[in-house]
Amino acid sequence: MKTITRAAIVALTGSVALPAFAEECIAPANPGGGWDFTCRQIGRIMTELELVPNMVQVTNMAGAGGGVAYTHVVGDRNEDPEVFVAASSATTTRLAQNAFAGATADQVRWVGTIGGDPGVIVVAQDSEFESLNDLVEAVKEDPSAVAFAGGSAVGGFDHLKVLMMLDAAGFEDARAVKYIGLDGGADAITQTVGGFAQAMTGDLSEITGFIASGDVRPIAVLSEERVPGFEDVPTAKEQGIDSVAMNWRGVYVPKGISDEEYDKWVDWLRQVGESEQWQTVMTENGLAPYDIFGADFEEFVAENIAQIQDVSKEIGLLQ
Repeated sequence: MKTITRAAIVALTGSVALPAFAEECIAPANPGGGWDFTCRQIGRIMTELELVPNMVQVTNMAGAGGGVAYTHVVGDRNEDPEVFVAASSATTTRLAQNAFAGATADQVRWVGTIGGDPGVIVVAQDSEFESLNDLVEAVKEDPSAVAFAGGSAVGGFDHLKVLMMLDAAGFEDARAVKYIGLDGGADAITQTVGGFAQAMTGDLSEITGFIASGDVRPIAVLSEERVPGFEDVPTAKEQGIDSVAMNWRGVYVPKGISDEEYDKWVDWLRQVGESEQWQTVMTENGLAPYDIFGADFEEFVAENIAQIQDVSKEIGLLQ
C-alpha cells in the first residue's frame, strides 16, 4: 500500500495545518536493536530541535537483515519525502553480498552517518569465559560447542565481526563457526542469557543497557582504544587479537525524492549530529564521532560495499 505523503494531503485538503502528521523513521529490525536505537534517538532530537513539528513515528519492519524495509522503500515509498530509514554497516554488508534479492545501493539515496559504533563481544554473566582468549580457545578446541548470536542475518556485519576476529586469532575455518542470526540485538542477548548461544556479538550502543543491568558481561570491544564510559572493557587488540570493527550509524531515503528534499534530509541530519543532545547520546552509549554527509557519504557507501565484498571473498562467503 502506498503511503499518502504530506504533499498529497495538502493537495487534497488545501490545508497545511496537519498537527497529527509526523515524519516516519523505519527501523529494519525489532525494538531494542541498533537500527531501532538510531531511529528513536534521531527522531527525538529532530523534534527537540524543532526541525519537525511533531514526534517522529518509528516503524519497526524486521526481516531479511534489513531487506524487507529496503524492498518496501524501493518498491512502495520511492517518492515519499517524509520517510527515512536507519542504516549501518549491516545494511551495506547485505547489499555487498547481494542478500536483498538483487537490490543495489543505487536504488536509494544515502543521507549521512553521525556516529561510529564499536563492535563488542559479550557473554552471559555466569559464563565460564573470563576473557576473549578463553572464548577463542574454546572455538579452536571444538567449534561445534560454541555458538555466537548476533542481531544481523547470517553473513551480516555481526557475523563478519566474529569471523574477522577469529581469523585474526588464527582460526581460519570460517564455515565451522556456529552463528545464530536474529532480528536485532535484544533477541541475540536473549539467546545468550538463555544459554542457547555462548556469546553475543553486536554494537556497544545496543548492549549498554544489558551490560548496566548485569544480564551480560563484555569481554572485548572491537575498537582501536578503550571506549570512554566503558574503560573497564579491554579491546581485542589488548588481548593479542588485532581485530577492529566499527559500525557506522546513519540513514537513507527514497531515491525518487527531489534534490531539494534530499538536501533537506542532509541538513537535518547534520544538525542532529552537531547537537548537544547527540553528543550526550554518543557519550552515554559508547559511540564515536563519525560524520559524513551527502555526496561524500554516497561515495563512502560505494567504497564500503567494495571493501566488504573483498572481506567476504577472503572468508569464503562470496565467490
